[in-house]
Amino acid sequence: MDQTGDLLLETPVDGGLTTGAVARLLGVAPTTLRSWDRRYGIGPAARQDGRHRRWTGADIAALRNMCALTSAGLPPAEAARTVLAGASAAGTSSTGPSGTGPSRAEKPGAGASGVPAEPRSARASRAPGPLPVGRALQECRGLARAAARLDAPALDELLTALLDRYGLPAAWDEVMMPVLHAVGRKWETAGERYIEVEHLLSWHVSGALRGVTAGRTPAPGAGLALLACVPGETHTLALEALAATLAQQGLSVRMYGADVPARALEDAVRRTGPAAVVLWAQSRRTANPTLVARLDALEWGVRGARRRPVVCVAGPGWAGRQPPGARHLSGLSDAVDTLATL
Repeated sequence: MDQTGDLLLETPVDGGLTTGAVARLLGVAPTTLRSWDRRYGIGPAARQDGRHRRWTGADIAALRNMCALTSAGLPPAEAARTVLAGASAAGTSSTGPSGTGPSRAEKPGAGASGVPAEPRSARASRAPGPLPVGRALQECRGLARAAARLDAPALDELLTALLDRYGLPAAWDEVMMPVLHAVGRKWETAGERYIEVEHLLSWHVSGALRGVTAGRTPAPGAGLALLACVPGETHTLALEALAATLAQQGLSVRMYGADVPARALEDAVRRTGPAAVVLWAQSRRTANPTLVARLDALEWGVRGARRRPVVCVAGPGWAGRQPPGARHLSGLSDAVDTLATL
């Protein structure tokens, strides 16, 4: 992802952004922004009522430079000196051609960065559901920047805010999964020089998903769903998102994780008697129709009242090769809807 490109900004009526809004925008922890302001003078030019920080477009541009320099390995103090020196040299460029009027970025009707402010109706609400237009891109870039800086505290804060504001399905579909895919593509092109970013991001996404359901108990009589990656498959995050969403809805879940041997899956089905089994395959190489047939044939219970699980397959590995007797789950929402009816 481009870490220096222009972003869509949700600009308040008074023309400045709060510290929390800037933190979400840039993927920096609010405590980090306050520390940069206090220690190095990389802070807002104006404060509402003398106390509350309001960050202008110029302030945010300085922060972007600060983030870029620290991401490149420069110590914060040295990065701040470089940013402040650049801002001082460019001080006259913020005025109009005569040196006295506003620049184009400060024209009435534009946001603090020169980008038109989002309509009020498009701004985010705390109700779960699809993210407003422009907001998903903003949240994705903030999360990607925090991952690229290996900023663990910022990742935790951003992921918690995402889940709290938008709910799990929307946060996963529109922000977490796109960023994970982008980081994965970056790793493929950059080699092991970028793998630490992917590992850190995956770890914190996994922790955020587990935190959503901490302490929750399934509703009485809820059917059991057994979730597992097929043998040889190590990608678990999509299944973790499904497990967390099902648990949120009061359903009972057994999550077995990565690379589960076929015999272990069969034993787990016999011992727990699930209503449904979900098998995740990320690649065609790991998708195993024979395993699906073996699980679909399993029975348990007393003679005359035997039961069998509904076997579901999920993940890109099953595309175009759905095994007979299995249900294909096309995404998180489809999976939740299907499993909730079983």
